[in-house]
Amino acid sequence: MFDSQTRTLVVVGAQWGDEGKGKLVDVLAEGADWVVRYQGGANAGHTVHIGERSFVLHQIPSGIMNAGVRCAIGNGVVLDPDTLFTEIDELVRDGVDVEGRLYVSDRAHLVLPYHKLMDGESEASKAIGTTGRGIGPAYEDKVGRRGVRVLDLRHAERLRQLVTAGVANANAKLAAMGSAKRADVDATMALLERLAPRLLAVADDVGLSLHRARKTGAAILLEGAQGSLLDVDHGTYPFVTSSSTTSGGAVTGTGLPPMALDAALGVVKAYTTRVGNGPLPTELESPLHEEVRRLGNEFGATTGRPRRCGWFDALVVKYAVRVNGLTGLAVTKLDVLDTLDRLAICTGYEVDGEVLEEFPGDITDLDRITPRYEWFEGWKQSTADARSLDALPKAARAYLDRIEALVEAPIRFVSVGTRRDQIIGLAAEPATA
Repeated sequence: MFDSQTRTLVVVGAQWGDEGKGKLVDVLAEGADWVVRYQGGANAGHTVHIGERSFVLHQIPSGIMNAGVRCAIGNGVVLDPDTLFTEIDELVRDGVDVEGRLYVSDRAHLVLPYHKLMDGESEASKAIGTTGRGIGPAYEDKVGRRGVRVLDLRHAERLRQLVTAGVANANAKLAAMGSAKRADVDATMALLERLAPRLLAVADDVGLSLHRARKTGAAILLEGAQGSLLDVDHGTYPFVTSSSTTSGGAVTGTGLPPMALDAALGVVKAYTTRVGNGPLPTELESPLHEEVRRLGNEFGATTGRPRRCGWFDALVVKYAVRVNGLTGLAVTKLDVLDTLDRLAICTGYEVDGEVLEEFPGDITDLDRITPRYEWFEGWKQSTADARSLDALPKAARAYLDRIEALVEAPIRFVSVGTRRDQIIGLAAEPATA
């Protein structure tokens, strides 16, 4: 994907998350100099399979598994410092060299214990189906201009003032919720004082470092979390995350200028899933729903929650192509469909007798739609050993061809298993954005 014309590439989820971005970033990182996470927090769960081993990365960019690649956590991420170092220590124990390769933006906001406490007690968060990791409250404090940033750890007096204000705000909200739980200033300060030396040692002006890297011609891979339909502005609001998951978030979340993005790769499953509440127009019925969930091992890497499963929704992905400016697609988990007799692709929604061919912004419409499907015969044979498009069954190629035509973006990769080598890379390169 990287060449003389494409030096900065953003990888985004083009559905509701869990599309397999971790594997694609891990594969693409072989050609990258930098891999940078630009939004989200520890609610992400990017799984990388290397041989017989699996690594679940929540905050550290997936490129960390590639020796020599520099990894950074951008300012758009809300960082949980406690779990970050737990994750680092686990990688080191597993033989992954992290020393001198991981940087954290000093402008990144911190997820603190009182954010998690508010998240866990909030009925609104439970209704939306958040992970309870404090992500939403941390972003709320950021927008409310009362957040704590990494750079604040350099100034003890200012840090205590910020934490005191944050705790007071949290306790007022907890009281309003009717919760008896309360946050504590001294306990929060003790945590930060313990973590500050390690965190400040990796703190960096990431935007400036990326600017300098671009001037040298470095290949930069920007990694998003969640999916486009969970974007706070462009997703199925209010059933969304608290950040900008689309390619625009890669700019605001790293400090790179918009013209720095050369290409955008959208990752999609060969079917559709989402975790938690909210619209899923093509959701399957039992017992097929349970079968696809079992075949795809559709359980959250972070929470373990079962994912809801549906047929591939071309309207969703076509919308993601448009809002992200996608120059190519990676289709994952094609192998999950190997044993199914018939497959469907949603090509439109029918609402009150009208057929919609574009994804609507009003979720009340999504509550009333009837999906219109095109049906395909299953290929009924394993795709796990395919390493070229020609090696795929004819029916599988026809299925992919129809997806490509409907969503109006070229397919650049097809994943047929969890391992690094179980991927088909198509020769044509995407046009630059």
